[in-house]
Amino acid sequence: HQGDVVSIKRAAVIGGGSFGTVIANILADNGVEILQWMRNESVAESINQEHVNPDYLPDTKLNPSLRATTDLQEAVKGADVIFVSVPSKFVRQVVSSFVDDLKPGQALVSTTKGIEPDRFLLMSQVLEELCPNNPVAVISGPNLAKEIAKRELAATVIACTNSDLRRNLQESLSCSYFRVYASDDLYGVELGGALKNIYAIVSGFIAALGMGENTKSMIITRSLAEMSRFAEAMGANPLTFLGLAGVGDLVVTCMSPLSRNYRVGYAIGSGQSLEESVDELGEVAEGVNTLRYVREKALELDIYMPLVMGAYEILFNHADPKDVAKGLMTGAFASDVEFALPSHKI
Repeated sequence: HQGDVVSIKRAAVIGGGSFGTVIANILADNGVEILQWMRNESVAESINQEHVNPDYLPDTKLNPSLRATTDLQEAVKGADVIFVSVPSKFVRQVVSSFVDDLKPGQALVSTTKGIEPDRFLLMSQVLEELCPNNPVAVISGPNLAKEIAKRELAATVIACTNSDLRRNLQESLSCSYFRVYASDDLYGVELGGALKNIYAIVSGFIAALGMGENTKSMIITRSLAEMSRFAEAMGANPLTFLGLAGVGDLVVTCMSPLSRNYRVGYAIGSGQSLEESVDELGEVAEGVNTLRYVREKALELDIYMPLVMGAYEILFNHADPKDVAKGLMTGAFASDVEFALPSHKI
């Protein structure tokens, strides 16, 4: 029912943020006709006249063939692929406003890492629900947009069940500094991108408490075990978490002091309240909301997630981060790797 997938000649990027702009620019460099939609008229004008996104990537000269528009219908019309790059809380609203203009076969690609709380839906599930006649894919990985904008080497994962679309997306996005790997585990790839934000907050606590490299390494590794345990319970493939969308994204977010989630954790580990740290950042880090949704789901499905439970107590019930780190030292779950292959008899 999803129509034949054509090669990508025209594309739209919906959203004016840093990652959407980087994707649009790579597509333009690769000869794809690209139109980027954003609400802000002055930014659109700046992209068209000066070839710069002044709000998000002021130091990056964009390809002159990348055009911007504030007309959503114009952007979507005739695009072979539409990249949805708006914050998770706006995805349903924005996509609903152009869904009637879609033709069957136009593909939708989510680049947004987040969860819609009411029914615990990931962005691909929101897109599938709104656009049942259109193929859906997701991009996720350790992709700090400012580094990609500087052409520093990076890689990402395209997840999609349609192999033609996956191949076409790989071709249109690959370049000398951006490598695109493939997966068919949409849910796992996307879940990795959403879950890792929680553990970035935990890493921030650990850093603020001045704990050592051994502790940081333990926290990241146990985070990975917890993420894959949750993913398996939700029907994803736990082995997906050994890839870029799992361990790759987890490591970059937990080690990057630039990450908003890490900074929230650091502020709270330094003695601030959640309210104070959010005020300081000027916005809620995505991981704070994800933590609430994942904790609720873990309790409902009885999934063992000591870091999620501990982080929740710190953020919302003023528990001491030191006690939470120590909490990992007790408890019944002491196997190192839970998804090992069956051992072969010698």
